[in-house]
Amino acid sequence: MLNDIKKIKAIDKYLVSESIDSLPNQIEQVLRESKSIKIPANYKKINKIVINGMGGSNLGAGVVKAVFADSIKYPFLICPGYEVPKMVDKNTLYIISSYSGNTEEPLSTYIEAKKRGAKILALTAKSPKSKLYNMMQKYNIPGYAFEEKNNPSNQPRLGIGHSMFGTLALLEKTGVIKIKPEEKKKLVDSLKKNNKTLTLASKESKNLAKKIAKKIENKEPIIVGAEFLMGNLRILRNQFCENSKNFASYLALPELNHYAMEGLSHPVANRKNLIFLFINSSLYHSRIQKRGQLTKKVVKQNKIQSLDINLKGKSKLEQAFEMLQLGTWITYYLSMLYKV
Repeated sequence: MLNDIKKIKAIDKYLVSESIDSLPNQIEQVLRESKSIKIPANYKKINKIVINGMGGSNLGAGVVKAVFADSIKYPFLICPGYEVPKMVDKNTLYIISSYSGNTEEPLSTYIEAKKRGAKILALTAKSPKSKLYNMMQKYNIPGYAFEEKNNPSNQPRLGIGHSMFGTLALLEKTGVIKIKPEEKKKLVDSLKKNNKTLTLASKESKNLAKKIAKKIENKEPIIVGAEFLMGNLRILRNQFCENSKNFASYLALPELNHYAMEGLSHPVANRKNLIFLFINSSLYHSRIQKRGQLTKKVVKQNKIQSLDINLKGKSKLEQAFEMLQLGTWITYYLSMLYKV
């Protein structure tokens, strides 16, 4: 099935594979367009960051928060919903994120955040249909409005290159983080190279995403990872549920060692239904790497299957996108096996 491109394209009527394939193109687009972003100088005078976005519009922020946790010196909160946290004030960088520009929860907070004197930025698609984009024009809200390119499926969760690098661009412009140009180029080059072995034309025998999808079919994956990949764990969980229509959950090391291992024995159906997906990284703390190996032994002792994904990127940012890319392809191929 997974080697039959004609059958796959008959199921994939919304061009999802083309959106996944375009992840590096989305990033390149943001890198080009973000050069023209202008942020007021006083936006660098902040002591906390709050991002309000729903669903796919806050996934990128979660990855950014986790990957740059050791370099962002301000409290960084992702607060989706209708309420503006009490802490928001004139020293807050408040980012309203909505891929479509029409998500009512974050848009509804603009007036209150403005009243508090927050330094507001917007992240949305550049479209006349986008209410947030129109608000940017009307109220002179700075931020980044991206052209709707390189995401033919029009699903926000598949345009994460826009939202994630859009968030990075805004935080760079405000001096919160700094990424070397050569690191960005290396990232894009790596994603393009990886795609050659992950896309539809790559045969199952040489395609890691197809192989993993086959092993996960009719199982409930439990994704295990840690530290700078916490945002990625949530994305992959969501993609299993949304892309594959396959229930999944995630657990974080070392926290899971303090409760989750006790629950593996029952129900007995765990042995048949569950499969642990360990996301391994040489960039984890050495104790986390050791815990990961011990946790696999406990899973095996409970007669539950497990799989390993060993990330190879040289930096945390590179590994985060490596996982994003591979995970998205896995969930895509799983959906094809289910013919959904």
